Amino acid sequence: KVGNEPWHSCNPMGYPLLLIDDEPMEMIVLPDRILQMFQWEHRMRFLWTDGREVPSGENLDNLGPAWYGHTAGRWEGNTLVLNTVGMDDRAWLDGQGYPKSFQARMEERWRKVDSNTLEMTLTLYDPEYYTKPWVGAPKLYKRIPPELMTYFGWKGLYAGITEGICAPMNEVETYNQ
Repeated sequence: KVGNEPWHSCNPMGYPLLLIDDEPMEMIVLPDRILQMFQWEHRMRFLWTDGREVPSGENLDNLGPAWYGHTAGRWEGNTLVLNTVGMDDRAWLDGQGYPKSFQARMEERWRKVDSNTLEMTLTLYDPEYYTKPWVGAPKLYKRIPPELMTYFGWKGLYAGITEGICAPMNEVETYNQ
C-alpha cells in the first residue's frame, strides 16, 4: 500500500534514509572532501573535510533546509566523524517514518573494520522531537568486487541505469496554486 513516503510524491529519499538504504554506494576520497555517490536516485553527497564547521545560526537559516543537509567532518585517528545540519524535515529519519526537525544535528562515525569493510554509526541530536539522542544500529558496508558491479551488461555504479523524471511536491503545490 502506498503510504506517505516522500519518494511517492517524487521527492528524494533524503538523509539519512538514503544512507541506510541497501542500494550500492561509492565513496571517493579527495584532499578536501569525500564524495558519496548513491546508485538509488543517482545522488551525490559532498562531505567537506577541509576544516570548515557546519553552518549554524543565521548562516544555516539563510541556507535553509536541504534533502541531504549540510555536512562537514574531520578525522579522529582512523575514524571519520561527520556532522550534518539543516536537513529537510520532510525526509524521514528511518524506514519507519520517524521525524526529525530542521534544527537537528546528525553525527556519522565511519571506521574501517578490515580492507573490505566499513562500519557506520548514526546519532541524532534533536531536542525538538526527542528527549535523548537517537542512536541507530551500526551498519556494515562491504566492498563489492568490480566484476559484480554490473547492470544489464554495463559495469560501474551508474552504468546503464536511467532515472525517472517527476515533479517534487513543492513544485506541484506551486503549479496548482
